Amino acid sequence: MHVRKLTTGFAAALALTFSLVGGQAVAAPTADADSALAARVVTYDASGSAEFRSAVDRGAAIWNESVDAVELRPAAAGQRANIRVLADNGWPRAITTSLGNGTVYIGRQAVNEGHNTIRISSHELGHILGLPDRKPGPCSSLMSGSTAGTTCTNAYPNAAEKAEVEGNFGGAFSRTAGAVPLNVVIVD
Repeated sequence: MHVRKLTTGFAAALALTFSLVGGQAVAAPTADADSALAARVVTYDASGSAEFRSAVDRGAAIWNESVDAVELRPAAAGQRANIRVLADNGWPRAITTSLGNGTVYIGRQAVNEGHNTIRISSHELGHILGLPDRKPGPCSSLMSGSTAGTTCTNAYPNAAEKAEVEGNFGGAFSRTAGAVPLNVVIVD
């Protein structure tokens, strides 16, 4: 989230500089400018994720470290979450209901085959954030999913994936083509 704060401060400094140089007074950025740059908060409920709870929390933290336009937070007690995360014995998958909303399944089948739980979590959360699968793909692409193989533990989105999520949530980049269709099951 540091880029947002830095950008706002930079904009204020530019406004002050141009007002002094140009001889014309310019209003400083208001609280509205800061709120326009605020991240969209998307909550998640990992209470049904069983033994994968820490992997889900780490996957959310990775997205929070990687992008500024959206922030994943655990839902407060009694709060309805945007994302429900469940564990089951099938293959990992996501059901998107709208951008930032849906259900993620951390499937034990992939874990039993040797796939990394944090990568699975981060990948499935990527679907809820609007990213499609990009298969086959290299380990450097989070959305390549299982095609990167069981030795791949990279749980971080690459630059293009970050930019796409920023665009999806109104960040500095524009929305890109290839977004995840809504109301579908994405089985990885």
